[in-house]
Amino acid sequence: MADIHVEEFYKDVAIALVQLYMAFPRRVNLFVEDIAGPDEPDEFGLHSKRHMACFGALLWLSEEGLLRYVDTIRQEALDQAVLTREAFVRLSAPAPQALLRELSAVSNEPELPPSVQKDLSTYIHLLRSALKSGSSSRISLAVQSTFFNDSGLQPVH
Repeated sequence: MADIHVEEFYKDVAIALVQLYMAFPRRVNLFVEDIAGPDEPDEFGLHSKRHMACFGALLWLSEEGLLRYVDTIRQEALDQAVLTREAFVRLSAPAPQALLRELSAVSNEPELPPSVQKDLSTYIHLLRSALKSGSSSRISLAVQSTFFNDSGLQPVH
């Protein structure tokens, strides 16, 4: 079993990327609370470790070239965030059929139109299905397969 903070990282990444994909190409504010849940700063105004881990994951996505943003809104959100070209292309790309079957993300209904079958075979569909399942192992595998297996993404400087 993976460390809980790594599983939360994969879930945060998946949620953020799905949110940005659904808004693409618009720039949107990406709020930590929408991803990690509500957080009440302590008496010193400091956020919880969970909140800060999610915020760190969003910053990491930027550092790794998966999203761009204009500024941070304190430690609450990324202002005017958008997917990079590389992330959009990868999320829109077809995932291998074996992976889709392994994660049960593809429908076995042959009567679906080809355009729908194509949409259901993409990495973004894989991430959405994994999130919908609520399974940490499916979410982890979906994120790893989408971005960490020979994706060739380069950081944006």
